[in-house]
Amino acid sequence: MTTAETPDATYAERIAFIEELAWHLHAYGTTAQRMEGAIELVAKRLLVECEPWSNPTGIILSFRDPSRPGRHTEITRIVRPGLGDTNLRRLCAADRIAEDVISGKLDIPAGRAALQALERPASSRALAVLVLGFALASAAVAGLLRLPWLEIGVAGTTGLGIGLLLLAAQSRKRLHEGFEALSGLLAGSVAILVSAWLAPLNLNTVIIASLIVLVPGMTLALAASELASRHLVSGTARFAGAAMTVVNLTIGTAIALAVAGFFGIEPRVHALRPQPDWVAWSALALAAYAFAVLFQAQRRDYPLVMLSAVCGYLVSRYGGEWLGSGAGVFLGAFVTTAASNAYARMTNRPGALVRLPGIIMLVPGSVALRGVVSLVQSQDFGAGQAAAMAVFSTLMALVAGLVFGNLLVSARRNL
Repeated sequence: MTTAETPDATYAERIAFIEELAWHLHAYGTTAQRMEGAIELVAKRLLVECEPWSNPTGIILSFRDPSRPGRHTEITRIVRPGLGDTNLRRLCAADRIAEDVISGKLDIPAGRAALQALERPASSRALAVLVLGFALASAAVAGLLRLPWLEIGVAGTTGLGIGLLLLAAQSRKRLHEGFEALSGLLAGSVAILVSAWLAPLNLNTVIIASLIVLVPGMTLALAASELASRHLVSGTARFAGAAMTVVNLTIGTAIALAVAGFFGIEPRVHALRPQPDWVAWSALALAAYAFAVLFQAQRRDYPLVMLSAVCGYLVSRYGGEWLGSGAGVFLGAFVTTAASNAYARMTNRPGALVRLPGIIMLVPGSVALRGVVSLVQSQDFGAGQAAAMAVFSTLMALVAGLVFGNLLVSARRNL
């Protein structure tokens, strides 16, 4: 007998477990089509008919008991987890709990309690490591762009400041609402002051490297993926959210430039990329580690997450050198998606462990931010057209790679 047929698994308990599972999958950054597919399958295995509807800020779940026909068993629940944040450790734990409930290793009340236990507050050490991840990611991206050492240091220091600002914003609602604009203001101010008083900088590039963790490239990619799978409401809402993030970051940067101009502070700008190959390769390894930290993976999964990030970047880079930049992004997304689905089928674990780190280096968020910043600085729409076309081309190649990768190797229970 399945767990749903045991005396302890009442209809209400099954609904409560599915609702709890949906909350957690949504909160850990699962896209609409994957979350809905996973919930439908789990509900079917628990002998409950469920029709989920997901958007970036909430879920609607409609339940019916197939063993008791009639409207008296129809229940609709609205779940509002808010905007999700990628957390691979908790996503894997939620997936394992769902597997144990389905297989009968856990009864449904115990499974629900295990899901609720995942929401324990992060320890001080975990928060410190997360802040360090901001600094490492910003410095690593500056290194990948072959910026001078001073600019790598400026980007890393600013990233550390943004990480500390995030911790402060988590407990202060007003600060949280303006977090992105304040981060842009911080990044712009530091870069302007350093370039004016210490040495010339690749100004916009340093600002973008400093803000790289907040740039919504992954959100843009997920939005395009949802639109491609005909989840139009969720995809449109997620796309609008990504656009507003870019706007807020740009607003902060523009305020920093305006204040500097008011006080007569002129940033000195140069275009210098002097770093040798070994710096770029070291920065790639550091970026892979930083994203493993920021995706909040389990320690034992760090090598897998880092390998996925490095492989996605290398396939995209060398594929781009061989066939063109668009084809490189397509190949990176295609190989990463197929490999993630194959990994999920072989290990019975979420493919997100491979898929998300593999495509993080391919997303077009930094190009979008650069285009909007250039548009604001020059007050000329023509300045942002090239960036807009680059974002659109990259998104098309990325979505095509995701779609064809799923066609080559189908996903295991959608996660």
